[in-house]
Amino acid sequence: MLAFLIYWLVQAAALFLTTQIVPGIHARSYVVLAVSALVIGFVNALVRPVLVLLSLPLTILTLGLFYFVVNGFCLMIAAALVPGFTVDGCGVAILGALAMSVIAWALNRVLALR
Repeated sequence: MLAFLIYWLVQAAALFLTTQIVPGIHARSYVVLAVSALVIGFVNALVRPVLVLLSLPLTILTLGLFYFVVNGFCLMIAAALVPGFTVDGCGVAILGALAMSVIAWALNRVLALR
């Protein structure tokens, strides 16, 4: 349970920093950020594996670059599910998903979680 809480807090911090860095990703409040991080975790756990499997031919054809599109699409799904969390477009979602991944990776390395 503690590991899940730490993972959620790291994702929420990464999402907060992403909203500050990437123009076009907005969250109305800190509560919306926390809920959005939780929803992003659920989308990544439930929807992304299906999307990765369905888009495998495109991912192989583009040498893995289509995976960024899948991550951006998952961010857009989370934005559609959480009121107060908005993503302005597909390109912004891809850039935001990339930024969030890099920030979360860096936070995990700094905190020595993985």
